[in-house]
Amino acid sequence: MADRAAIRQTLIELMEADTGENYANLEDAKKLREELGLDSVDVVSIVSQIERHFRIRLSQDELLNLVTVGDLLDLMVAKVAALPQAA
Repeated sequence: MADRAAIRQTLIELMEADTGENYANLEDAKKLREELGLDSVDVVSIVSQIERHFRIRLSQDELLNLVTVGDLLDLMVAKVAALPQAA
């Protein structure tokens, strides 16, 4: 199972590949839209990549509650932890 640091690193890589920006110092308190400049298309694209990479599903209700990087990481960590473990 991936820990929070590994999930953060994967998130950074996915965001950088999607937007072409550098997110080396991606802090939990950063607001996805206001501080990182992500628009709704960016968020949908990144979420789609997250879902494919981690094989998880994020509901519309869950996405509406995402404001900060920490919110997204908390949700990703919870979803990954809930996955059945491969034997």
